[in-house]
Amino acid sequence: MNNGFLEEKKHKREIQVRGFLRTFFSIGINFWNRIWRGNAPDFPLFIFASVTSALMGLPIIYVIWRSAFAGKDRWVRLLDTRIPTLLWSTLSLGVIVTIFALIIGVSLAWLVQRCNIPGRKAMQWLLALPLVIPPYVGAVTYIIILGPRGWIRDWFGSSPFNIYSFWGAAFVLTMFTYPYVFLITSAALKKMNRSFEEAARAQGLTSYEILWKVNLPLLRPAIGAGAILIFLYVLSDFGAIAMLRYNTFTSAIYYQMGSYDNLSATVLSMVLILVTLIVLWIEARTRKKQKYYQTTKSYKKPQLYQLGFWKVPVLLYMLAVFFLSVVLPITVLIYWSKLGIEAGALDQRFWAYGWNSIKVSGLAALACMVLALPIVYLKSRYKSYFTIFIDKLSYSGYALPGVIIALGMIFIFNQYIPWLYNTPTLLAIAYVIRFLPQSMQSADSSLNLISPSIDEAARSLGFAPLKVLFKVIIPLITPGVLAGGALVFVSAIKELPATLLLRPPGFDTLAVRIWVETSESVYHLAAPAALLIILVSIVPLKWMLSKY
Repeated sequence: MNNGFLEEKKHKREIQVRGFLRTFFSIGINFWNRIWRGNAPDFPLFIFASVTSALMGLPIIYVIWRSAFAGKDRWVRLLDTRIPTLLWSTLSLGVIVTIFALIIGVSLAWLVQRCNIPGRKAMQWLLALPLVIPPYVGAVTYIIILGPRGWIRDWFGSSPFNIYSFWGAAFVLTMFTYPYVFLITSAALKKMNRSFEEAARAQGLTSYEILWKVNLPLLRPAIGAGAILIFLYVLSDFGAIAMLRYNTFTSAIYYQMGSYDNLSATVLSMVLILVTLIVLWIEARTRKKQKYYQTTKSYKKPQLYQLGFWKVPVLLYMLAVFFLSVVLPITVLIYWSKLGIEAGALDQRFWAYGWNSIKVSGLAALACMVLALPIVYLKSRYKSYFTIFIDKLSYSGYALPGVIIALGMIFIFNQYIPWLYNTPTLLAIAYVIRFLPQSMQSADSSLNLISPSIDEAARSLGFAPLKVLFKVIIPLITPGVLAGGALVFVSAIKELPATLLLRPPGFDTLAVRIWVETSESVYHLAAPAALLIILVSIVPLKWMLSKY
């Protein structure tokens, strides 16, 4: 009888537990559907995107965590000594490069898009070419020309300009970053409606007044976007800065790690992260006040200005910029590549470096194409606070220098995942964290061209959300996904600081060999590698120009 009573009691408990679980899951499902407003994604898709975004932000979060426990004494010592100096050197260089790059980029974009200069289409392509030359490669070429033992000294007995200086670093970075502003401003000028200028001219404004009161205000968002890209690039640059012996946060972090003082490196990284976040916050605040709209129904193509007497000076100015940023560096590289090839530089080791670069960059590009799809699809088709957070976290690696990402990965993988440490796979993971947003941007731009009604039609035929992604959406956006992969490949093959810090022993890439050979002034071995990187980079530039 007791056994029957116990069995009945046990049965009642099971019923209660099942009822509680059903109620719990019902509440959870209702809450889940309420978050997504009745349009919840497949759970595996959400989990995949969430894990990917968490991995993207993990190294940076870990660096912040370690810096918080670096010790009060270390923070005070660095705040009293190194940090103020580094802040001044880094921010002053960023401001100067941004100002000069804006002047050059905006003026060239205006001249190419709005003036009747000969060969306008060719100029748009030629003036964008510095974008394929990594700044550290540009630094190498100008060291060869203007260095203490450079060509100018050999020809004239002395160099008129000290390339190893603040202004030397500013000049090199300006010459190879102005295309960011040039391309973005050119795209905005192409879309600018002539109706605004006609209305202003009807009010009696001169061409000069229209430029300052109509055109520049309309261009302000594009100019601001280019400015923030350049400033963040200067904050994150390591190769050109280090080669020109100028000290900023990125070079200080790298050399701090070289002396095995990783905790001090985390403190410097934390300060640089704060500076980056402040810059992004200022940019976001100012962008809210810089929104301008124009209707497409009344769109008229801009009218070209006749330069008249100014045509020759303008052409000379454009050719001077092209000569300094493209012709001169490429000429130097071709000269030294010729000497290197004659000396047998294209040996088995060179092709091994090239294969290492292609292998790890290709792996990163493939991974980025796969990982970007769920995040982009969630952001586009299932809007919520979750997808916004996932999207923002996935961009965290792109806003910060590769040296900080490498620092975080060293801490994590060395302590918790040692079997991946000192492997090419770790290097590929670093490239994914650094450049995944490039693949996301390309896939997102393609996905935005596809109406959500296509998804709805597929679901009405009985397709599950995950099946819609694989069977319908991916085939339609494949060209954009491949283009994003190409951009990731080229960016990865040029990446220097993360490669220097994370490459396995004996695993050198083209970027590493440029750094090593240049440090030892063996230019005939560095030049062929630099020239190969530039040639590979031309393909995605061509794609980017077709988009603009």
